[in-house]
Amino acid sequence: MENNDNNDIELSFKDLDLSPEVRDALKKMGVKRPTTVQQKAIPILMDDMSLIAKAPTGTGKTFAFAIPILEYLNMKVDFVQALILCPTRELALQITSEIRGLARFIKGFEVCAVIGGQNIRTQENKLKRKPQVVVATPGRLLDLAGRNIIDISGIYTLVLDEADEMLKMGFIKDIRRIMDLTPKDKQIALFSATMPREILDITWQFMEGAAQIDVMPKAEDHPDIDEYIVEIPEKDKASAIVKIIDTEGIRKAIVFCNTRTQTEKVIRKLESSGIRCDILHGNIGQGGRNRVMDGFRKNKFDVLVATDVVARGIDVDDVEAVFNYDIPNENEFYLHRIGRTGRAGRSGKAFSLVAYMDKPRMEEIIRYTSCNPSEYNLNGSL
Repeated sequence: MENNDNNDIELSFKDLDLSPEVRDALKKMGVKRPTTVQQKAIPILMDDMSLIAKAPTGTGKTFAFAIPILEYLNMKVDFVQALILCPTRELALQITSEIRGLARFIKGFEVCAVIGGQNIRTQENKLKRKPQVVVATPGRLLDLAGRNIIDISGIYTLVLDEADEMLKMGFIKDIRRIMDLTPKDKQIALFSATMPREILDITWQFMEGAAQIDVMPKAEDHPDIDEYIVEIPEKDKASAIVKIIDTEGIRKAIVFCNTRTQTEKVIRKLESSGIRCDILHGNIGQGGRNRVMDGFRKNKFDVLVATDVVARGIDVDDVEAVFNYDIPNENEFYLHRIGRTGRAGRSGKAFSLVAYMDKPRMEEIIRYTSCNPSEYNLNGSL
């Protein structure tokens, strides 16, 4: 396995020799510089090599694999050229949305999400439009392949995004079956925050000679987000959120909690202070999630209270602030949470509410992410 390490080289998008269409899309989105994972992965993938990337969420992975796919599209053929597998419906929809934005200036481009929880006939109609790129969850993809609704036998590139999460959700056998339905000489890009044995088995079996990169998250990969720590007793966290929203003039925010029970407690506290809220957690079905997200995008309420289970599906451009009511249990969840703001070239703010018992966890996150949050002064007692 080849180890590709170019830590000392700082590349810009100009250095990557991108097409005018992709450059214009990046400019339109306000994306000025590639993140670390993009600097390392894009040259490898554009050189038609397979890639094993150890990289957590929130580091800009989608553009890292999407840009090379778009650069090498053949617009003269009508079969699926790239397949992106991911663990959840929410992540599949988010990736689809980001690729659509990145390809906005490519005439005739189509991307399609193939996910559970959606009507099969609806997805069949989308596939009849001959998308060049398909983003899918493994179970639904195999279902459609078994019905001969989708053909992945001619793809050039296969992306396995958040491979360790797919492993945790029991998709490893499905991934192997999908591998058998695709060409042996395809390019594979595997992204995973961790590398458990089962993932390494796949890399050994299917990815001999692949380049390998290990990307630690860096604070500079999130340049448009001002990060703050608010030291506050646990009982005063909701009051602190209300005060910050009022002081900062925040019109649209997400509050993250670690459990469904906590989200329900927090939304009651915020609503009692007159804030318009709604809630997202793992016990809410797909139809309910879609309704909540539609309402959030259309500004029918101001604050979304959510758990990490659904965080990956929250793809809204104009979120002004993120609040960590609970400090996340996983270090990379912090970057993924704050990455919900400061999107599409906008700036954003992230506030972590740190009670005494939260301090060790917050200090570990700061060490892991190399972020440097400022202390936020609430100006007196609540």
